[in-house]
This record gives sequence, structure tokens and C-alpha cells, in this order.
Amino acid sequence: MLQQSDPIMSDMMKNGEMQHRELEEAKAELETWKNRIREADDMKAKLTLEKLNEDEVKTTAQNEMMALSKQREELKNKFTESLMEVQEEIKSMRKRKHDLIDKLNKSQEKLQRKRNECTKLQQKFKIYAQIPDSKVEFSDKNVKQVDEDDEQIRAEFVISQRVSAPLEGGQALITFEEERVAAQILKVGKFSVSCESEILDVKAKKINLDPTVKFEVHLQVSRKQLGVSEVPPSLPEESMKDRLMISFCRPSRGGGEVKEVKYDKKTGKASITFLEPGVADSLVLKGDYLVDLDSEVKVQVEPVYKYELQKFQTFCGSSRRTVLLEGISDVVDQEDLQDSLEIHFQKPRNHGGEIESIEYVSRKRGQVTAFFNCEEEEMPK
Repeated sequence: MLQQSDPIMSDMMKNGEMQHRELEEAKAELETWKNRIREADDMKAKLTLEKLNEDEVKTTAQNEMMALSKQREELKNKFTESLMEVQEEIKSMRKRKHDLIDKLNKSQEKLQRKRNECTKLQQKFKIYAQIPDSKVEFSDKNVKQVDEDDEQIRAEFVISQRVSAPLEGGQALITFEEERVAAQILKVGKFSVSCESEILDVKAKKINLDPTVKFEVHLQVSRKQLGVSEVPPSLPEESMKDRLMISFCRPSRGGGEVKEVKYDKKTGKASITFLEPGVADSLVLKGDYLVDLDSEVKVQVEPVYKYELQKFQTFCGSSRRTVLLEGISDVVDQEDLQDSLEIHFQKPRNHGGEIESIEYVSRKRGQVTAFFNCEEEEMPK
């Protein structure tokens, strides 16, 4: 029995040892897995912590991104508002620029009209120093005797411009003897004038006279100084002064004792001042004079004078007895048409009266200038 149980025990012992080894191996493996589980838990905890950190970073990043997005939206809205304001301002500035350009153009047009008017007035009232030779009618004379010792010849002139008005073709001027008749004609305004078989529709208007001027010219002519021109630049200035002084000192040529000589080589002009008055008077009447240079040279002599304009006055207005008629057609010749107008406006039933003068300008004739007498308002034909 014992012999038979030994193999079994041996097997059981082997099996027990095997089971023990397996158990030990299982325990070791279990321990290994536990270690792995702990490592995995540690890793998990670490990863969880990292995840939490990453979630926090992510949340922070998302918050920052949302804040930046909100800020971006605010900036975009602000930019849009600023852009709209700038566009409105640009639009307003463009409108202002357009208005300023229109205003500038109107101002330039107005300025141009003023310049044209100014130019016209300047041409009308322009006074030239060089007055051409013409017949002058002196209405009043006040002659003063010039003493031999006087150094200046003084003269005063009163210059008055004749009153005038432009008259176009197809217009007529009628001057009545009485002012009330002219006032009646102007009050009615429109007339139907019979001219042979034709009826003329004529309009009566007030005649506006062109502005006129009146001024005084005060003139002083030196009796001791003489102007010399056309002096050739053949000598130095000092030598030329000496030659001029010697030449104008000669009594045989009408000269006299010279006090001072001025000479300008560039212009070829000189000024001679004599010691006594009266010498310059006689030399001016000759117009030229012989001067001894390298040879005898003829120079021009002229008076030395000063002038001043005083009491410059302008006048403007309208005639009280003269009426302008316009809208007249050349249905007949000029004389017959003028006679028809005169007959019509002489009749009291046509609000007319006695006519002092009448002048009609044919359309073929064009524009003319009518002159008036300031005191009597007469219009010469």
C-alpha cells in the first residue's frame, strides 16, 4: 500500500510544486500588473492633470480669443462709424468745395464785370498828359501881366466834359419845352404813332446821361529852366556839361548866363537853369538850339513845367425835358418818320406839347452819340 502511494504522493508533490510555482508566478505577474496599474493610474492622473491644465489654458485662450473677437468687432464697428463719418465729411467737403467753386466763379464773373466797368470808366474819364493841338474855346478870360522878375508863368484851366448819351438805331430823342410834358409822356409809356399807312408801337423811357467830369488844371511854366533833348553821347558827362554851359551862355544865339547844368548820358537829356528869368521863354519859341561839341549839333529845347489837377468832379443824372423813344421801325425814310413822331407828340390829346428839338436815328445808321447842353438841355443835330 505504501509502495503504491509513493508515486501518487510524488505526483501530488510535483503538482503542488508546480501549482506553487504557478501561484508564485501568478502573484509575481499580479504584482507586475498592479505596478502597471499604479503606473497607469499615475500616468492617468498626470494626463488628467495635464488635461486640466490644458483645459484651463484652452479656457483662458478661448476667453482671450472671445475678448479679442469682441474687441475686433468693437474696432470694426468703430472703424465703420469712423469711415461713415469720414465719408460724410468728404461728402460735405465736396459739397462745400462745389459751393465755393460756384461762389468763386460768380465772384470772378462779378469781378470781371466790375473790371470791364472800371476799364470803361477809366477810358471814359482818362486824362492824357499829351493833349493834341486843337481849337480851344475859352468861355472866360482872366489875363494877368507877367513881370520880368517872375520865375514862373502860372495858368489855370477849367475843363468840362459835354454831357452825352448813346443813341441806337431805331431810337429817337425828343426834348420838350416844358418838363411837365416830358413827365406826362414817361407816365403813359406806350404810344401808337401813325406813319402814313403804318402804325408804330413806340415806348417812351427816361434817358440816362453818361457820367461827365469837370476839373481844373493848374499849370506852372518855368522862365529860368529849359529842357534839352537829343543830345548825342559823344563826350563824357562832365565834358558835356561844360560844352552845354558854354553853348547856352552865348547871347548871340539867344542864350544867357547859366546857373546850373544837369545831364544824363543814358537818356540824352539835359536841364539848363539860367541865372535870370526870361531867357528860357525866347529859346522855347525856337524849338531847337545849336550846341558846340566836336562840331555844331542841333538839339531840341522844350519848356520845363509842372501841372496839377484840382477840383475833380463827376456828374451823372438824367434829363428832365428829354425823352427816349425806342422800338421804331424804318417804315418810311428818316425825315418823314421824324416828322410823324414830331406831329404826334406835339398834340395835347396825345399828352404831348411844344417840342424844342427831335432827332431820330435810323436802324441803318447804327449807334451815334447825342450831346446835351447842361443848362438848356438842347440836343444838337
